[in-house]
Amino acid sequence: QVQLVESGGDLVQPGGSLRLSCAASGSIFKINRLGWDRQAPGKQRESVATITSDGSTNYADSVKDRFTISRDNTNNTVYLQMNNLKPEDTAVYFCHADGRSGNYYYTLAWGQGTQVTVSS
Repeated sequence: QVQLVESGGDLVQPGGSLRLSCAASGSIFKINRLGWDRQAPGKQRESVATITSDGSTNYADSVKDRFTISRDNTNNTVYLQMNNLKPEDTAVYFCHADGRSGNYYYTLAWGQGTQVTVSS
C-alpha cells in the first residue's frame, strides 16, 4: 500500500504564493505518476497538475503559468508551487499517487487533503 501525507495549505491573500508538499511512503515502487487535484465548495473535484516518473508534466488551463509541479524522488515527495493565487483557487487540495498499466493510469492512494484559502 501507498500512504500520502500533505502539508502546506494556508490562508493567503490574492496574488500571494504557497507551496504544497505531499510525502509518499509504503510501496513507493508502485508509483509512476503523482498529481494534485482540488475540490472547491459545491464543485466537482478537478485535476490541477500531474508529473510522471520521467518528469513529464500536465496542468489544468486555469493554473498554467502560475502553478508548478515537481517531485523529489530521493525523498518521495511531490510539490505544488502556487504563485499569483486567485480567490477561485480556494479549495481543498488532494495529492494522489498512480500506478501504470500500459497506457492507463490507476490511482493507488489519495492524501487526506489540505485547505487552501485565497482571500483578502
